[in-house]
Amino acid sequence: MTLVPTLAKQYIEQRDQGYWVEGTRISLDSIVYAFLNGESPESIAQNFPLLSLEQVYGAITFYLANREIIDAYLEDGEAEFQQLQQSFREKSPLLYQKLKVAQAQKQNAV
Repeated sequence: MTLVPTLAKQYIEQRDQGYWVEGTRISLDSIVYAFLNGESPESIAQNFPLLSLEQVYGAITFYLANREIIDAYLEDGEAEFQQLQQSFREKSPLLYQKLKVAQAQKQNAV
């Protein structure tokens, strides 16, 4: 029996205007942010038990090979989040304030 190596394998797919680990509901964003925060691929794989270590390395490799595009994509996502947050603040200031108080209490409890 002769084993044949896989020469190319796709780990990331683009869906719904986002990037995802192929065949999963785990976003590339999640892995990239963990990687950029200094987590090792092994640690990331432990935090995402549905992913194999190979998939984590594949996602990181995809990011590194496409860093400029993915960094711009992440920046766009952060800007969109900031806009939504500002809109929420303006539409529901009382609820927003209650959420901020609850968040501060949770952080102080830890």
